[in-house]
Amino acid sequence: MPFTLATWNINSVRLREPIVLKLLEEHAPDVLCLQECKSPIEKIPLEGFAALGYAHMIARGQKGYNGVAILSKLPIEDIGDQDFAQLGHARHVAGRLENGAVIHNFYVPAGGDIPDRDKNEKFGQKLDYLTDMRDWFHTDKPAKSILVGDLNIAPREDDVWSHKQLLKVVSHTPVEVEHLAETQDAGGWVDITRKDIPEGNLYSWWSYRSPNWDAADKGRRLDHIWATPISRMPGIPAVFCVMPAVGKNPAIMPPFLQHSICDPARNGRRSAVPQSDDPAVKGALGL
Repeated sequence: MPFTLATWNINSVRLREPIVLKLLEEHAPDVLCLQECKSPIEKIPLEGFAALGYAHMIARGQKGYNGVAILSKLPIEDIGDQDFAQLGHARHVAGRLENGAVIHNFYVPAGGDIPDRDKNEKFGQKLDYLTDMRDWFHTDKPAKSILVGDLNIAPREDDVWSHKQLLKVVSHTPVEVEHLAETQDAGGWVDITRKDIPEGNLYSWWSYRSPNWDAADKGRRLDHIWATPISRMPGIPAVFCVMPAVGKNPAIMPPFLQHSICDPARNGRRSAVPQSDDPAVKGALGL
Protein backbone atom coordinates (compact mmCIF):
# COMPACT_ATOMS: atom_id res chain seq x y z
CA MET A 1 0.00 0.00 0.00
CA PRO A 2 1.66 3.25 -1.08
CA PHE A 3 1.31 6.20 1.26
CA THR A 4 2.62 9.72 1.72
CA LEU A 5 4.48 10.97 4.75
CA ALA A 6 5.54 14.40 5.99
CA THR A 7 7.89 15.34 8.82
CA TRP A 8 8.02 18.69 10.59
CA ASN A 9 9.66 20.26 13.63
CA ILE A 10 6.69 22.42 14.58
CA ASN A 11 8.09 24.10 17.74
CA SER A 12 4.75 24.05 19.62
CA VAL A 13 1.84 22.26 18.00
CA ARG A 14 -0.69 24.20 20.04
CA LEU A 15 0.73 27.60 19.16
CA ARG A 16 1.04 26.77 15.49
CA GLU A 17 -2.03 24.62 14.97
CA PRO A 18 -3.28 26.90 12.14
CA ILE A 19 -0.26 26.27 9.93
CA VAL A 20 -0.37 22.54 10.63
CA LEU A 21 -3.98 22.56 9.45
CA LYS A 22 -2.91 24.54 6.39
CA LEU A 23 -0.28 21.94 5.54
CA LEU A 24 -2.79 19.11 5.97
CA GLU A 25 -5.39 20.88 3.84
CA GLU A 26 -3.03 21.74 1.00
CA HIS A 27 -0.83 18.64 0.85
CA ALA A 28 -2.87 15.99 2.69
CA PRO A 29 -0.08 13.51 3.51
CA ASP A 30 -1.37 10.20 4.83
CA VAL A 31 0.98 10.50 7.79
CA LEU A 32 2.42 13.59 9.49
CA CYS A 33 5.28 13.27 11.99
CA LEU A 34 5.77 16.25 14.29
CA GLN A 35 8.70 17.04 16.54
CA GLU A 36 9.13 19.53 19.37
CA CYS A 37 5.40 19.57 20.01
CA LYS A 38 5.95 21.12 23.46
CA SER A 39 2.67 19.82 24.81
CA PRO A 40 1.27 17.12 27.07
CA ILE A 41 -0.52 14.54 24.96
CA GLU A 42 -3.95 15.42 26.31
CA LYS A 43 -3.55 19.03 25.19
CA ILE A 44 -2.58 18.38 21.58
CA PRO A 45 -5.42 19.94 19.52
CA LEU A 46 -6.83 16.79 17.93
CA GLU A 47 -10.26 18.09 16.95
CA GLY A 48 -9.09 20.13 13.98
CA PHE A 49 -6.80 17.35 12.75
CA ALA A 50 -9.56 14.77 13.05
CA ALA A 51 -11.90 16.99 11.04
CA LEU A 52 -9.43 16.75 8.16
CA GLY A 53 -9.36 12.96 8.35
CA TYR A 54 -6.48 12.43 10.78
CA ALA A 55 -8.36 10.22 13.18
CA HIS A 56 -5.31 8.38 14.50
CA MET A 57 -2.50 9.71 16.66
CA ILE A 58 0.31 8.26 18.71
CA ALA A 59 2.46 10.61 20.72
CA ARG A 60 4.81 11.22 23.61
CA GLY A 61 4.49 14.59 25.29
CA GLN A 62 6.06 16.98 27.76
CA LYS A 63 4.88 20.35 28.99
CA GLY A 64 6.86 23.09 27.27
CA TYR A 65 9.65 20.90 25.90
CA ASN A 66 10.40 18.22 23.31
CA GLY A 67 7.47 15.98 22.33
CA VAL A 68 6.84 13.86 19.23
CA ALA A 69 3.59 12.87 17.53
CA ILE A 70 2.45 10.89 14.52
CA LEU A 71 -0.87 11.94 12.99
CA SER A 72 -2.33 9.51 10.50
CA LYS A 73 -5.28 9.02 8.20
CA LEU A 74 -4.41 5.34 8.25
CA PRO A 75 -4.83 3.05 11.26
CA ILE A 76 -1.55 2.96 13.17
CA GLU A 77 -0.51 0.86 16.14
CA ASP A 78 1.57 2.35 18.93
CA ILE A 79 4.60 0.06 19.29
CA GLY A 80 6.45 2.02 21.92
CA ASP A 81 9.28 4.44 22.48
CA GLN A 82 12.87 4.53 23.65
CA ASP A 83 14.38 6.80 26.30
CA PHE A 84 17.87 6.96 24.86
CA ALA A 85 20.59 8.29 27.19
CA GLN A 86 17.99 7.99 29.98
CA LEU A 87 17.16 11.68 29.71
CA GLY A 88 13.48 11.24 30.53
CA HIS A 89 12.60 13.29 27.45
CA ALA A 90 9.79 12.70 24.95
CA ARG A 91 12.01 12.33 21.89
CA HIS A 92 10.91 9.12 20.18
CA VAL A 93 7.76 7.28 19.28
CA ALA A 94 7.18 4.41 16.85
CA GLY A 95 4.08 3.14 15.10
CA ARG A 96 3.16 0.33 12.71
CA LEU A 97 0.75 0.74 9.81
CA GLU A 98 -1.56 -2.04 8.69
CA ASN A 99 0.77 -2.82 5.77
CA GLY A 100 3.51 -3.63 8.29
CA ALA A 101 5.58 -0.50 7.72
CA VAL A 102 7.12 0.83 10.92
CA ILE A 103 7.56 4.58 11.33
CA HIS A 104 10.09 5.97 13.81
CA ASN A 105 9.72 9.64 14.71
CA PHE A 106 12.79 11.19 16.38
CA TYR A 107 13.81 14.48 17.91
CA VAL A 108 17.53 14.21 18.71
CA PRO A 109 18.92 16.66 21.29
CA ALA A 110 20.34 19.83 19.74
CA GLY A 111 23.45 19.70 21.89
CA GLY A 112 23.83 23.29 23.08
CA ASP A 113 26.39 25.74 21.72
CA ILE A 114 29.80 24.39 22.77
CA PRO A 115 31.01 21.19 21.03
CA ASP A 116 32.81 19.84 24.08
CA ARG A 117 31.15 17.37 26.44
CA ASP A 118 33.46 18.38 29.30
CA LYS A 119 32.30 22.00 29.06
CA ASN A 120 28.75 21.43 27.86
CA GLU A 121 26.54 18.74 29.39
CA LYS A 122 24.02 19.03 26.56
CA PHE A 123 26.62 18.12 23.96
CA GLY A 124 27.52 14.99 25.91
CA GLN A 125 23.84 14.08 26.16
CA LYS A 126 23.51 14.39 22.38
CA LEU A 127 26.44 12.05 21.77
CA ASP A 128 25.16 9.58 24.34
CA TYR A 129 21.71 9.67 22.75
CA LEU A 130 23.16 8.80 19.34
CA THR A 131 25.32 6.06 20.87
CA ASP A 132 22.25 4.47 22.44
CA MET A 133 20.38 4.75 19.12
CA ARG A 134 23.28 2.98 17.41
CA ASP A 135 23.40 0.21 19.97
CA TRP A 136 19.63 -0.31 19.79
CA PHE A 137 19.70 -0.64 16.02
CA HIS A 138 22.55 -3.13 16.31
CA THR A 139 20.49 -5.21 18.73
CA ASP A 140 17.05 -4.77 17.18
CA LYS A 141 17.72 -4.51 13.45
CA PRO A 142 14.95 -2.49 11.76
CA ALA A 143 13.09 -3.96 8.79
CA LYS A 144 10.47 -2.44 6.51
CA SER A 145 10.91 0.76 8.46
CA ILE A 146 11.10 4.50 7.92
CA LEU A 147 12.91 6.86 10.28
CA VAL A 148 12.13 10.56 10.13
CA GLY A 149 12.67 13.61 12.24
CA ASP A 150 14.87 16.40 13.41
CA LEU A 151 18.21 14.67 13.96
CA ASN A 152 20.00 17.99 14.54
CA ILE A 153 23.05 17.01 12.48
CA ALA A 154 24.02 18.04 8.96
CA PRO A 155 26.35 15.22 7.91
CA ARG A 156 27.63 16.12 4.45
CA GLU A 157 29.69 19.04 3.18
CA ASP A 158 26.82 20.04 0.89
CA ASP A 159 24.36 19.80 3.79
CA VAL A 160 25.73 23.10 5.15
CA TRP A 161 26.41 26.50 3.68
CA SER A 162 30.11 26.36 4.58
CA HIS A 163 31.78 23.11 5.56
CA LYS A 164 35.00 24.81 6.61
CA GLN A 165 33.33 27.49 8.74
CA LEU A 166 30.99 25.06 10.50
CA LEU A 167 33.46 22.32 11.40
CA LYS A 168 33.56 23.60 14.98
CA VAL A 169 29.87 24.51 15.17
CA VAL A 170 27.43 22.15 16.88
CA SER A 171 25.44 20.16 14.26
CA HIS A 172 28.37 19.71 11.83
CA THR A 173 31.35 18.76 13.98
CA PRO A 174 33.27 15.63 12.96
CA VAL A 175 32.34 13.79 16.17
CA GLU A 176 28.61 14.38 15.61
CA VAL A 177 28.83 13.35 11.97
CA GLU A 178 30.70 10.19 13.00
CA HIS A 179 28.07 9.32 15.61
CA LEU A 180 25.24 9.85 13.11
CA ALA A 181 26.99 7.72 10.48
CA GLU A 182 27.46 4.90 12.99
CA THR A 183 23.77 5.09 13.90
CA GLN A 184 22.75 4.98 10.25
CA ASP A 185 25.06 2.06 9.51
CA ALA A 186 23.88 0.11 12.56
CA GLY A 187 20.32 0.06 11.26
CA GLY A 188 21.22 -0.35 7.60
CA TRP A 189 19.35 2.89 6.97
CA VAL A 190 19.34 4.53 3.55
CA ASP A 191 19.32 8.33 3.44
CA ILE A 192 16.57 8.50 0.85
CA THR A 193 16.83 12.25 0.50
CA ARG A 194 20.34 11.90 -0.84
CA LYS A 195 19.44 8.71 -2.66
CA ASP A 196 16.99 10.68 -4.78
CA ILE A 197 18.83 14.02 -4.73
CA PRO A 198 22.47 12.88 -4.61
CA GLU A 199 24.23 16.15 -5.37
CA GLY A 200 23.91 19.80 -4.49
CA ASN A 201 23.19 21.91 -1.44
CA LEU A 202 20.12 20.91 0.52
CA TYR A 203 19.05 22.72 3.67
CA SER A 204 16.19 22.38 6.12
CA TRP A 205 17.10 25.06 8.66
CA TRP A 206 18.27 28.66 8.52
CA SER A 207 19.32 30.67 11.54
CA TYR A 208 16.66 33.01 12.87
CA ARG A 209 19.53 35.26 13.98
CA SER A 210 20.29 36.16 10.36
CA PRO A 211 18.38 39.25 9.22
CA ASN A 212 18.93 38.37 5.56
CA TRP A 213 18.57 34.57 5.65
CA ASP A 214 17.04 34.14 2.20
CA ALA A 215 19.67 36.03 0.24
CA ALA A 216 22.52 34.67 2.36
CA ASP A 217 21.16 31.10 2.17
CA LYS A 218 23.25 29.99 5.14
CA GLY A 219 21.35 26.81 5.85
CA ARG A 220 21.88 23.30 7.20
CA ARG A 221 20.10 19.99 6.51
CA LEU A 222 19.17 18.91 10.03
CA ASP A 223 15.97 17.02 9.18
CA HIS A 224 16.13 13.59 7.64
CA ILE A 225 14.15 10.76 6.08
CA TRP A 226 15.77 7.33 6.23
CA ALA A 227 14.43 3.95 5.21
CA THR A 228 15.51 0.35 5.41
CA PRO A 229 16.26 -1.19 2.02
CA ILE A 230 13.15 -3.41 2.09
CA SER A 231 10.95 -0.32 2.34
CA ARG A 232 13.04 1.52 -0.22
CA MET A 233 10.79 0.44 -3.09
CA PRO A 234 9.72 2.21 -6.31
CA GLY A 235 6.59 3.42 -4.55
CA ILE A 236 8.47 5.30 -1.82
CA PRO A 237 10.84 7.91 -3.30
CA ALA A 238 11.74 11.14 -1.56
CA VAL A 239 10.10 14.19 -3.07
CA PHE A 240 10.15 17.54 -1.36
CA CYS A 241 7.85 20.52 -1.63
CA VAL A 242 8.65 24.15 -1.09
CA MET A 243 6.54 25.75 1.63
CA PRO A 244 6.04 29.53 1.25
CA ALA A 245 6.43 30.27 4.93
CA VAL A 246 8.64 33.32 4.79
CA GLY A 247 9.13 36.02 7.39
CA LYS A 248 11.62 38.20 9.22
CA ASN A 249 11.98 35.98 12.28
CA PRO A 250 12.19 32.31 11.31
CA ALA A 251 11.24 30.31 14.38
CA ILE A 252 10.43 26.79 13.29
CA MET A 253 11.74 24.23 10.87
CA PRO A 254 10.24 23.67 7.42
CA PRO A 255 8.07 20.66 6.65
CA PHE A 256 9.17 17.92 4.28
CA LEU A 257 7.01 15.50 2.38
CA GLN A 258 7.99 12.04 1.25
CA HIS A 259 5.65 11.06 -1.54
CA SER A 260 4.64 7.56 -2.49
CA ILE A 261 4.56 8.48 -6.17
CA CYS A 262 7.56 10.29 -7.57
CA ASP A 263 6.87 13.62 -9.23
CA PRO A 264 10.23 14.79 -10.65
CA ALA A 265 8.81 18.18 -11.50
CA ARG A 266 8.54 18.92 -7.79
CA ASN A 267 12.15 18.08 -6.99
CA GLY A 268 14.37 21.06 -6.45
CA ARG A 269 17.71 22.18 -5.15
CA ARG A 270 16.31 23.50 -1.89
CA SER A 271 14.05 21.33 0.15
CA ALA A 272 12.06 24.13 1.69
CA VAL A 273 12.22 27.64 3.09
CA PRO A 274 12.27 28.57 6.76
CA GLN A 275 9.10 28.90 8.69
CA SER A 276 8.42 32.01 10.69
CA ASP A 277 6.69 33.40 13.73
CA ASP A 278 2.96 33.24 13.40
CA PRO A 279 1.97 36.65 11.93
CA ALA A 280 4.47 36.37 9.08
CA VAL A 281 3.66 32.76 8.46
CA LYS A 282 -0.04 33.44 8.38
CA GLY A 283 0.49 36.22 5.89
CA ALA A 284 2.72 34.13 3.67
CA LEU A 285 0.36 31.18 3.74
CA GLY A 286 -2.72 33.31 3.30
CA LEU A 287 -4.22 32.43 6.68
